[in-house]
Amino acid sequence: MNNAHPAFELATSAEIESLGVRVEEYRHKVTGAQHLHIAADNRENVFLVALRTVPQDSTGVAHILEHTALCGSDKYPVRDPFFMMIRRSLNTFMNAFTSSDWTAYPFASQNRKDFDNLLDVYLDAVFFAKLDPLDFAQEGHRLEFAETDNPNSELVYKGVVYNEMKGAMSSVSSQLWQTLSKYLFPTTTYHHNSGGEPADIPKLSYEQLQAFYRTHYHPSNAIFMTFGDIPAAEHQAVFEEKALHKFESLNKTIAVGREDYYLAPVSVEEHYPLSGEEDLKEKTHIVLGWLLGDVTDLEDVLTAHLLAGVLLDNSASPLMKLLETTGLGTSPSPLIGLDDSQRELVFVCGIEGSERDRADELEKQILAVLEEVAEKGVPYEQVAAALHQLELHQREITGDGFPYGLQLIMTALTGATHRGDAIGLLNIDATLEKLRKQIEDPRFIADKTRSLLLENQHRVRLVLSPDDKLAERREQAEKARLAEIRAGLDDGQKQQIIQTAHALLERQQREDDASILPKVGVEDIPPELPKVEGEETELRRQKLTRYGAGTNGIVYQQMVCALPEFTEEEKQLLPYYCQVLSEVGLDDKDYLEVQQWQASVAGALHSFTSSRTHIDDLQRIQGHFVLSGKALAANQPALTELMQATLEQVRFDELPRIKELLLQTLARREQGVVGNGHALAMAAAAAGYNRAAFETHASGGLLGLRHLKALVRGFDSDAGLEKLVNHFEIIHRKILGAERQFLLVGEEDRLREFTGALAPLASDAIGTAPAGTAPFDPHRVEQLWIANSQVNFCAKAYATVPMTHPDAAPLSVLGGFLRNGFLHRAIREQGGAYGGGASHDSNTGVFRFFSYRDPRMGETLQDFDASLEWLAGGGHREEQVEEAILGVVGGLDKPGSPAGEAKKAFHSNLYGRTHAVRQEFRRRVTEVRLEDLQRVGAAYLKPADASTAVVTGSQGREAGLKLDLQEEKL
Repeated sequence: MNNAHPAFELATSAEIESLGVRVEEYRHKVTGAQHLHIAADNRENVFLVALRTVPQDSTGVAHILEHTALCGSDKYPVRDPFFMMIRRSLNTFMNAFTSSDWTAYPFASQNRKDFDNLLDVYLDAVFFAKLDPLDFAQEGHRLEFAETDNPNSELVYKGVVYNEMKGAMSSVSSQLWQTLSKYLFPTTTYHHNSGGEPADIPKLSYEQLQAFYRTHYHPSNAIFMTFGDIPAAEHQAVFEEKALHKFESLNKTIAVGREDYYLAPVSVEEHYPLSGEEDLKEKTHIVLGWLLGDVTDLEDVLTAHLLAGVLLDNSASPLMKLLETTGLGTSPSPLIGLDDSQRELVFVCGIEGSERDRADELEKQILAVLEEVAEKGVPYEQVAAALHQLELHQREITGDGFPYGLQLIMTALTGATHRGDAIGLLNIDATLEKLRKQIEDPRFIADKTRSLLLENQHRVRLVLSPDDKLAERREQAEKARLAEIRAGLDDGQKQQIIQTAHALLERQQREDDASILPKVGVEDIPPELPKVEGEETELRRQKLTRYGAGTNGIVYQQMVCALPEFTEEEKQLLPYYCQVLSEVGLDDKDYLEVQQWQASVAGALHSFTSSRTHIDDLQRIQGHFVLSGKALAANQPALTELMQATLEQVRFDELPRIKELLLQTLARREQGVVGNGHALAMAAAAAGYNRAAFETHASGGLLGLRHLKALVRGFDSDAGLEKLVNHFEIIHRKILGAERQFLLVGEEDRLREFTGALAPLASDAIGTAPAGTAPFDPHRVEQLWIANSQVNFCAKAYATVPMTHPDAAPLSVLGGFLRNGFLHRAIREQGGAYGGGASHDSNTGVFRFFSYRDPRMGETLQDFDASLEWLAGGGHREEQVEEAILGVVGGLDKPGSPAGEAKKAFHSNLYGRTHAVRQEFRRRVTEVRLEDLQRVGAAYLKPADASTAVVTGSQGREAGLKLDLQEEKL
């Protein structure tokens, strides 16, 4: 069936029963532009246009172009249409991405009017971008004098992408991947950093940006991708009318070539900067990487995924077992696994927490494991379990936090980018069936291990070691470059730098006519919050809540119990107890056998705790422990058996295993600081206001990380581990004694069957009473946290009110109002931070300001205060309030997966956030007026009452101490 618009022709189509979608691939007759449409009975429609972008250097040209293209177009010549549309929309997702070989512009919306508005703006932004030189200066890079009007002051680099990449490349994981790629790909685009290396970004000229745009942002090089219930022909009519009819075919093919393979393995050593205050001992990363072949061959891709799963899926997998237990490092590398996002598959394994002189031995051990697999093979059960995990991954309908349709689009995008079989990457059932037959041959995995890894000469061994002087040398090199540039400037060039700074500031302060952009309004908001209906019943006299949902043959179940009374020390250890519970042995099975058991029957099994304040009292907390699992429907009884054993037969006597797990956790959390610095800074700033905010900081925040470091230091002797295990056993007994209830999510027609199989998890115990809330002494926070970062993350926090208070709604709207009207311009555009804003957390009753990857500190904190002066002043428009309301409602109405929506409804009800309560809050949001925002701002956000926290690197210490912030060490 051909549903194409006359300007397009159907190339191929396929029904994918396992996903419940039909995929159609079309070609534009004139330009050759590709359109991949995923037809689904889903009102959350998704659009993405991707351009193949293949940079030949590390100046970040594709990344800076992604930013600059969104700064105004022919039809919408306003300075910032992208961010202006975010606040004039009910979108459920809106962003832009730069990958290593494509740039993509996606959005999603459940509202057809809104979808059409966004599509119009996106098409014009991509294909008819203005690319104003001042926008290039703002988003990319520019030179300014440290004192803007003083040509005798030092020169400095500024620019949003420049600061973003300074922050991104503060992450050791990013440096590890970028350095490995440099050697794995000696001749193709992946050799370079597509995001941009901070030292190279200033080499990019405006003219080079324009030239890259002309060749890469052409429909002949474009891939249009859509998902949802809007027919393909309707999309194509818009593509043709708004953009494509203005273009002819481009006589140029943008593509990534095949890499020239090495004839022998390569070993290299490089360094990454680490603060001199940190111990350099055992901070080296050692990884081995291979190229495994073309990503466009579906069978090769799934075979590589299966091999990676067999070797690395869990602690019982041969290679993972080695990496977790070798004494050569503290834990497996953060890069471990298979990457299929580029032209060629990359397989990586290795360790962190090591030393340079251990590289030979590690490589020897890794190759020995691979040789043993190649010689002896792997038990069929392990291979079948890895294939089982592949099938679960294919079947599961995701979309919690990231639209489901966009998940599917991103899966297909890699194939489309390299002109391969994009549909095949979604329709993998036939290939999975072929693999099921192939793994019956005991030599299948053995032979693939030999051919893909052992005999593959394109192997790189990278040793990445810390250098406590490298950051200083880089800073000095930058200063020297800038001093050399300044010395070569004549008076005219100096004046030009000053004039550009003023011209940019004038452009940033200009009030554009937003009315030329399309919009939705409060009148377009659906009157009702979407509702998910569950059914309450009993399971052996205990409460069971069941939800029927389209889960594509997967069942989700949880055992939930109210947290009993714990000591303060036990509360600190709860996150680690939860991590360890499903990762150790059960009864007569050691942890390796349990890992294999889990892989064969479950898609996931883990435990966690959650807590929230009462909806009307911030000083009272409710908390719950949750054991959560998912499995294919046929495996539900086996999943229940596994969950029961985890609760009733867990053993905490495998001390080396527990030590490994917590060392891995410490490594992940340390690496996550610079990627999540704004959230950590907000949690620290809020921690003094109430018990709930403090516990967030003390468990998942910087205080929790400091506690974990101290805990791990105690593992130098067995006594420290034994003390920890004793606490775990006490915690576990208390959990077992708590009253249980259950959550079950699955296909409607099987819920009764699933309920019967769930019964063994029910307990006959009456259950202990839930814990009360410990007293808390509120206090202000003034903290400076020093991390391994080249940029800052700033936060201020204010005590406010809980969700049901009448002021909670205007406080929630105020966050978007301040961001849209003041903070975005002051912190991102003028200050050069990658991001900044404000939000209200009604769970903890705290209003927070934040900045992300920020070159400034004191000025940003002043901007937070200045936004409140701006709020109190005049000149505001009700339209600005409406835009902030749309943002809040869009977040409240954002859909998840069918299972995710059911779990969200259950846990909201668990804490009194019933549909009626949330609906009332949403109604109040839609009725907020300007005077409400000014009133709550004056009532709750008084700068003298604020708490402040900043996460920075050693370079920011002096500035932080001048602000009277108390230094806190991790």
